[in-house]
Amino acid sequence: MDATPESMTGNAVSQAEDQSGRDGGQGGAPRYSRRLSDKVLIAFHHACDQADFEVAEQLLHILEMMLTRRPLSPDGTRRRNMESLVAAHERLWHLRHPTANEG
Repeated sequence: MDATPESMTGNAVSQAEDQSGRDGGQGGAPRYSRRLSDKVLIAFHHACDQADFEVAEQLLHILEMMLTRRPLSPDGTRRRNMESLVAAHERLWHLRHPTANEG
């Protein structure tokens, strides 16, 4: 699947998690193919889809903490991560203020 976590909602999120939660392989410990921050972002979108805004807000705070602390290893994705965080804040705001979207 080619979609990024920030562009996925609803069933696409569930299917992506089912299909790519773990790398296949024989023996040994499972190797996970998504970063923890990606999984938190997916959970945030799922909470929004379910209209559970309190949970979505808490997940957003957790994601923000994860992305703003000092990175353990420089991987060059900080800007993309911050863009995803801003987009998530915007989605939650628009869901909580539907009348502001009109006009």
